[in-house]
Amino acid sequence: MEFFRIKHDIPFMRHALVFNVISLITFILAVIFLATKGLNFGVDFTGGTVMEVSYMQTADIHKIRESLGKLGFGDASVQNFGTSRDVLIRLPVKTGITGAKLSEQVLDALRQDDKTVQMRRVEFVGPQVGKELVENGSLALLLVSIGIVLYLWLRFEWKFGLAAIIANLHDVVIILGFFSFFQWEFSLSVLAAVLAILGYSVNESVVVFDRIRENFRKMRRASTPEIINNAITRTTSRTIITHGCTQLMVTSMLFFGGETLHYFALALTIGILFGIYSSVLVASPIVMWLGVTREDFIKPEKKAAVETP
Repeated sequence: MEFFRIKHDIPFMRHALVFNVISLITFILAVIFLATKGLNFGVDFTGGTVMEVSYMQTADIHKIRESLGKLGFGDASVQNFGTSRDVLIRLPVKTGITGAKLSEQVLDALRQDDKTVQMRRVEFVGPQVGKELVENGSLALLLVSIGIVLYLWLRFEWKFGLAAIIANLHDVVIILGFFSFFQWEFSLSVLAAVLAILGYSVNESVVVFDRIRENFRKMRRASTPEIINNAITRTTSRTIITHGCTQLMVTSMLFFGGETLHYFALALTIGILFGIYSSVLVASPIVMWLGVTREDFIKPEKKAAVETP
């Protein structure tokens, strides 16, 4: 199904160097931000106190944040949990105060505004747990990346696998760079979004690569840049429809999903936009520069030996 028909091929590869220079600059900036500012890890990674409280009526999230701000927890995470009367509070580690004492102080402060508030549960996340989450999350990223390379290597050719993993790591680093620059909270939900983007981005790369392989068999007189330009142009309609529909759903989570889904949806939005860019304007030029040819897909036929009488 094509809603957007493009009659003439768009010369993407003519400007491939410019696009990749922009990507390289963006990538380097993201690495610099990560090295200098680091990530603003949430309670899931750094450790802290997680409290679930319940109200008799709809909880006033703004008033709860003000009460926590007076206690010195302006960076605490406050969000509805399940219903509008249940609230989940995440507090970072505070030196000199135990988790039990901290939860008592918070509950006393909340009861000054509303005496009906009740404590449902309190959990203490230690720094050791956070360290394990960082290690396991990094291991998950590594294993996913290796799996992507092996899959594309087996399905297409090693040049496509290398190009795809460079483009995908480009997306991941840029997402992390945004979170580092703006110091947005990096939680487990954001890590899940990053892993989702790896799979989402490689899917777009596979679609383009599949069309490139098909064009090498059909367009026998065309050059490699012309084949790649045709492949990208012919998949443009599919890209617009697929990513447009996905982004509509993600945008609804971004604006209406509340604080719980805000950074998850934000990471997905950044990943979708850069995933399209990298699949088309980063991975494809790298495949061209690695020297992909028709012989990589169509092996020359061996001439039958002529029998001598």
